Amino acid sequence: MSGKNLRNLAEVVRDEMVMKEKIMNFLEGGPKTFPEMAKHLGKPVNEVIYWMMSLRRYGEIEEIGKANADGYFSYEAVHSEKEAH
Repeated sequence: MSGKNLRNLAEVVRDEMVMKEKIMNFLEGGPKTFPEMAKHLGKPVNEVIYWMMSLRRYGEIEEIGKANADGYFSYEAVHSEKEAH
């Protein structure tokens, strides 16, 4: 794999807050896989994995069900009790 098209980690991290909002908004339409999210955002899957795993780590999204035939889980937003009221 050529490194020409890969951004460095600092650039990916810098976009995290902007991408968080876009990811959470897209998940309002239902669960999505990494490739679905990458296509929607127009970003490489490796960057989307970084952003979504950060959201998962902090309990904002979670995987649901079993992995699909390609090995990808679907992820959905976690709604807190405060949001439900």
